[in-house]
Amino acid sequence: VQLQASGGGYVQAGGSLRLSCAASGGVFSRYAVGWFRQAPGKEREFVAAIPWSGIISYYADSVKGRFTISRDNAKNTAYLRMNSLKPEDTAVYYCAVTTTVIQTTAREYDYWGQGTHVTVSS
Repeated sequence: VQLQASGGGYVQAGGSLRLSCAASGGVFSRYAVGWFRQAPGKEREFVAAIPWSGIISYYADSVKGRFTISRDNAKNTAYLRMNSLKPEDTAVYYCAVTTTVIQTTAREYDYWGQGTHVTVSS
């Protein structure tokens, strides 16, 4: 499975962005999708995840209530809507997929996209 993350950019604090993760080369609906991020000098951290069904979702405490993960299996695409952005949300955001149920640890994911940069200014 190949993943292409996009939608990053530069935004002021309080603003919004929507990231997309387009999948190809596999049966997207079989995978749970996770979003992770990595800020300069920090380890990659979990942001959000959604199972193949899209019925439930799971978020890191730091983004809960501000970010929304979703997916459209017909379009082989997952999304991360980010509202009320803060400077501490600045990072490279990665999407990944796993054949297991929702996972919050990076090592459980099988395929990764290349990352998209998000910069939030204060």
